[in-house]
Amino acid sequence: MATSIRLAPEVEQKLDYLAEQTGRTKAYYLREIIERGIEEMEDYYLAVDVLERVRKGQERVHSAADVRSDLGLED
Repeated sequence: MATSIRLAPEVEQKLDYLAEQTGRTKAYYLREIIERGIEEMEDYYLAVDVLERVRKGQERVHSAADVRSDLGLED
């Protein structure tokens, strides 16, 4: 699957410079950025979804004290 994107000129220049200095392709760096970035975005949006459910009372929460007690970790 081919995808095309437009970059701001200053971003394009940075990418060109990086590729030129390291001997790697621009495509290599774009793949790296997307692969790392997508994981961060997934984590963020999934956390936002859970937080919203907690705020609405739709998600069960446990206090740290209860967890320690349940695991037998009390002092």
